[in-house]
Amino acid sequence: MLFDTHVHLNIDQFEGEVEDTINRAKSEGVEWMTVVGFDRETIPKAMELAETYDFIYAAVGWHPVDAIDMKEEDLKWLEELAAHPKVVALGEMGLDYHWDKSPKEVQKEVFRKQIHLAKKVNLPIVIHDREAHQDIVDILKEENAAETGGIMHCFGGSLEIAQECLKMNFYISFGGPVTFKNAKKPKEVAKEIPMDRLLVETDSPFLAPHPYRGKRNEPAYVKLVAEKIAELKEISFETLAEQTTANAKKLFRIN
Repeated sequence: MLFDTHVHLNIDQFEGEVEDTINRAKSEGVEWMTVVGFDRETIPKAMELAETYDFIYAAVGWHPVDAIDMKEEDLKWLEELAAHPKVVALGEMGLDYHWDKSPKEVQKEVFRKQIHLAKKVNLPIVIHDREAHQDIVDILKEENAAETGGIMHCFGGSLEIAQECLKMNFYISFGGPVTFKNAKKPKEVAKEIPMDRLLVETDSPFLAPHPYRGKRNEPAYVKLVAEKIAELKEISFETLAEQTTANAKKLFRIN
């Protein structure tokens, strides 16, 4: 019983293979997924998947890399979609200092606007944080994002940053990198995150876990992430799977 809280079945890498990919995930015990739409192209596909499958939910938002492309009407569109019963979060949103398509100030402005919207529509937020840990935390504090809470998606920061986020009502989600042999920091952080604030994800098709590193990721592999975290925490896989699924359902308000 696993919940992959962050997948991108709505992008080209899964074109024509969605059904087979879902069936493989089901056979590995993945019962629920949240498909994340992050721009004009991927948001409608996320909505379509959520409407087609009862076990798939959608998160909709604007990715920081594409912040420069977001217009006021896109924000209004997100607000309209937020009323849909299968939309469980806004995002992914945040900051990405790895790619330089969108200037940092534009990213910050678009991030703040989406936090304001999340507070207005009363939905949790999904945070994309790449090489921007302190700026993310500062903005979350300044905008009182504790009001919405949400997910630090595919967390790659320090334990100190994780603790700041926990104080603001955020869950910490781990993906494939926690299984990498050389990934000391994610392993150390995963060990310390309280069980009731922990989530698992794949970020498919990106960041495939060991032994599939470098290949296309898919939701079935969330089991490998859960198994690694259970091992790190010295608990059973079943306990880890049950708790992370309960956490996801509580955050996304799924009965």
